[in-house]
Amino acid sequence: MNDDMSTTSAAAPTVSIVVPVRNEADNVGPLIDEIAAALDGRWVYEIIYVNDGSTDATADRLSAIMAKRSDLRQIQHEKSSGQSAAVRTGVRAARGTIVATLDGDGQNNPAFLPNLIVAIENGGGRVGLVAGQRVGRKDTGFKKFQSRTANKVRSWVLSDGTRDTGCGLKAFPREVFLSLPYFDGLHRFLPALVRREGYEIAYVDVADRPRHSGVSNYGFFDRLWIGIMDLGGVWWLIRRKKSTPVVTEVLRHD
Repeated sequence: MNDDMSTTSAAAPTVSIVVPVRNEADNVGPLIDEIAAALDGRWVYEIIYVNDGSTDATADRLSAIMAKRSDLRQIQHEKSSGQSAAVRTGVRAARGTIVATLDGDGQNNPAFLPNLIVAIENGGGRVGLVAGQRVGRKDTGFKKFQSRTANKVRSWVLSDGTRDTGCGLKAFPREVFLSLPYFDGLHRFLPALVRREGYEIAYVDVADRPRHSGVSNYGFFDRLWIGIMDLGGVWWLIRRKKSTPVVTEVLRHD
């Protein structure tokens, strides 16, 4: 564990890292060390773990690390509410103007976080989302089949220009995320919804790697099949979007 508290500052963080987890006790410590190694000395940051109703030792492991890291926060859901709800909880609690997310199982490498954050900073307010695109997938054949199928169907229906919305590595301005309509499954449709608001999307290739420990907690029914209705809803939202009016306030002349 990194006991060096050089990242801790009285200043408010500029970057918030949001990690949704459910029953990931053995993955918590190694992943936090990797996040710190990627960000230390570059940004004032905070790490927000959203404990989505874990029934294992996840809460205890996080509490133990919090005693050593004042930049680590834990927010708990009384019962599991799903990945989208966990991400939204973390973003709402975030103090940074830029939020980056990654999955808590260790498959997303935190070494790519700086690339995502810098892309937002360099976006000049035009870029509303930087999405990681996985290469060298380490999932099982069946899981990769699910993902490919879901991505093809989503891309065909929404024309969102994104080959991989399932990657947990993403970064966005906090205010952009909070302006989006919320529904369960939101995290799978962020590119389409951010484009709907008039922002550009940037993409960063990221290397996938095997899960550090344990088994997937957001599985098969969190992907294509239960998302069919969501897909139809997002399609409807995009087509009902009207152009944003140009607004000018007329000031009184004394």
